[in-house]
This record gives sequence, C-alpha cells and structure tokens, in this order.
Amino acid sequence: MNICFLTSECVPFAKTGGLADVSGALPVALEQEGHHVKLFMPLYDSIAVLDHGFVHSSDISPLSISMGHNTISVHVWYGHLPGSDVEVYLIDFPHYFHRGTLYTNDSDEADRFILLQHAAFHVMQRYSFSPDIIHANDWQGGLMPAMLKYAYGWDDLFKSTRTLLTIHNLAYQGLTDPGKAFLASLPMEEAQVGGEFEYNGALSPLKAGLLMADRVNAVSPTYAAEIQTSAFGEGLDHLLRSRAACVSGILNGIDTTIWDPATDRHLPHPFHVDDVSGKRKNRDALCAELNLSPSDSAPLIGIVSRLASQKGFNLLMPIMDDILKQTDACFAVLGSGQPDIEAFFRETSARHPGRIGLKIGFNEGLAHRIEAGSDLFLMPSLYEPCGLNQMYSLRYGTVPVVHRTGGLADTVIDADENPALGNGFSFGDAHPNALSDAIRRAIQWHKSRPDWKRIQENGMRTDFSWKSSAKRYIELYESALSGPC
Repeated sequence: MNICFLTSECVPFAKTGGLADVSGALPVALEQEGHHVKLFMPLYDSIAVLDHGFVHSSDISPLSISMGHNTISVHVWYGHLPGSDVEVYLIDFPHYFHRGTLYTNDSDEADRFILLQHAAFHVMQRYSFSPDIIHANDWQGGLMPAMLKYAYGWDDLFKSTRTLLTIHNLAYQGLTDPGKAFLASLPMEEAQVGGEFEYNGALSPLKAGLLMADRVNAVSPTYAAEIQTSAFGEGLDHLLRSRAACVSGILNGIDTTIWDPATDRHLPHPFHVDDVSGKRKNRDALCAELNLSPSDSAPLIGIVSRLASQKGFNLLMPIMDDILKQTDACFAVLGSGQPDIEAFFRETSARHPGRIGLKIGFNEGLAHRIEAGSDLFLMPSLYEPCGLNQMYSLRYGTVPVVHRTGGLADTVIDADENPALGNGFSFGDAHPNALSDAIRRAIQWHKSRPDWKRIQENGMRTDFSWKSSAKRYIELYESALSGPC
C-alpha cells in the first residue's frame, strides 16, 4: 500500500508527547511490512535540517498553495526516518512554523495546520503519489478527510484513497473561527451553527475528521470505548456512538530497540528476563544517584511524568505522607509541570529526607534508570489514552500501579485479581483511598520474592513491539479499502 502519514510531531525531529513517538515508530514498522510511507510534518525552527540529513526539494519547491484569497509560497525538505526507507517531507513556511514552540494559542493556529494539510496534497500531486490510505492524527490532521472530498476530490490521483483518523487525545479539538473553513476549501455552511463541522459555534477540525474519515481509531481499545461515553467524550460522544461500527482501538507499541534492559545504553548494569540480577544493581546505583537510603527490603517507587492534574497527582497528594510514615517505601520522581504539584514534591521531599529522590525537569537517561532501578512504577492518571511508561516498566521488570483507564487498563493485569497472569496492580475508583490501597497491596506482594518474580516475568515476557501494532493498523487500512463500515 501507498500511505500518506500526516503528523504535527515526530521523533527524532520534534516532540511534545506520545504522538511524536508513534509517528517515529509506526511508519517504520509499516515500511518493514512492505508498505510505502510518506510522512508529512512542519519544519519547526527547532529542527536542524542538515543535522538530520534533509535536502531541499528544489524539484518541487516552492509550492504555491491557495489559502482563501491568498497564495502562500512554501518550500519542502526531504529526508528519511533514521535507519529506514520512510520518506519524510518537512513543510517550510517560517511565518507559521517558526514560533519557538510546536503549538501556540495564536489566532492563526488553525491556519498553520490547514497549510500543512494542503501542502501534503500538493507534494503528492507533484510526485504523482497516489495514496491508498491517508492516515491523519488528532485535530491537526482532522480536516484531511474533508479536504480530500471537497478540495482535492477532482484529482483522479486520489480517486481510490481512503482515510483513517487516529485519536491520541480527544480533549484537544482545535476549535477555531468558522471562517477558517474557507482556507481549507471547505463549504462555509458546514462550519456555521447547525453545520456538520461546527461545535459550540466554532469550526471543529476534530469533529470534521470524526465525521468524514472512513475509519477512526483511538490509541487503545479501552480509550476507544471510553470516548463514546459522556464522561470521556468531550461533547463528541454522540457522534462517536453514531459511528461506533467505524471506531476501534489499537494499542500503541514501544520502540523495543531503545527500551530494552539488555542493551539500554543508559543503564550501568544491563539485565534480561532470564537473569534479572542486574536490576538490583541498577536500583543501588539509582539510589546513590538520587541520594536515597532505603533498606534492602524497602520498595522503590518510580514516577516519570508530566506533573499535571490529568496524571492523577491530586489522588497521590493527600496520601503520600501516610505512605511514607506507615511503610518503608521510597520514591524516585522525575518530571515537571504545574507549579503547585512541583511545590508539593519539593515540600514532601524536605519533610522526608532520604525517602524521595526528586528531579524537576526531564532527563532521558535518568528516565531509563528510574524505569530499570525501581521496584514499582506509579501511574494514577485520571485518563490515559494509551500510556507508554507502564509498558516500559513491564519490559524492565518494574511492576506498575495504575488507574484502570484507557491503555493502562489494556496492559496491566492486577495480580490480586489474576495471580497467574498478573503483571501489576490497578484501582478503579479515582479516589485517594483506592490509590492508597493499590500501593499498599503492591508493597505487600513485594515482600514475597517468589510471587514477585512471577509478576515481573509476566510483564517482561509481554510483546509490546510496534510490529504487532502495525499489523493491526494494516488490517484497519484494508478494512477501509474494502468499503463502508
């Protein structure tokens, strides 16, 4: 298949979250399955094109793109995802994409990604690339299915093209002025009150995509079900329920070449499922790095996260003092975010010297060492479309304690509920007491070495590779090509 993959971020070029990880890995896995992928994303000012081996596409640059009454001249840079044949096209228009950050609150935020979507169509036209599938992501690519119909449907190049929209986080809809529909060459009436692309008086690129895409998927099966409810549907649950036959969930994979305890360059002591002795050595090294002094039997609980309310820290804050007073657990914490949550960890660390190793900010190497050296890993997220850290933890023999939501529910099996297959601990109610109970259950299990080893091995032997996820996406592409839902 020929696949157009449109994204707003992609590792190793630009990243704010999990979308970048997906964009850097899924196209490579698709290519390895024999498919031809062209990836499109903006050229942000943070991307050093020459360092990544990009060349200016002088054969098609500049492109002249109509945006409403204006014609915009954009340049294109061409390269590849590292170690692959996946073609990457960076859309170069400094006025839109040199903002010092990937996303903004500027009044022309929608314009930026409308241009990206137009540019993807133009590049495909210039190279006579006929995509079987256009795979768009989140609201930034949400207008692609509608633009295919209304702006580019005249071109036989796209006659047989089908579309997939992947939802990484439904909370971000990209609401904008209804007049922006004109910039995307869409019918203005569809963005007005009562129109199909309108939401709360605004043009909703995400709603347009949910309505117009041939298939829609979320990044985990449980999240796909959750967004069809009023609790998680962000006002779009009725639309999603009406298209339930077209909505599915595919769990993200992880890059097992980077996240492998046997080869991880960030670890002082490699280890693997058949010999986990190096894990204890990594724990000791991590404690020394973070000035922690736990007893030999004390569990070390890791946290690597954006410090935000969505990540469930409001559940942890009321109970953390009691956990530290009533158990011998220690914490290794890495993250940054809301000032009040950062302040909470600083103050709690000061009250319990030697019990909390805290680093505000982000450090890739330390993130790996916390995953490898911790006994438990805490993810109490209020909602989590997929989540990656729980999969990293499982692969590293670090037992996750999670809120049973989204991808966390799809990957973590509670050891109390299923002792034979259990690989972690989970709680259902988003309440501090439920989190406290899950942590205390995990600490109790940690004291039983044979049972703990079984839980670790269950996690370490699970396949979270992108190869498995890519096959599910290929099946979804084939379903879209076969006809309506």
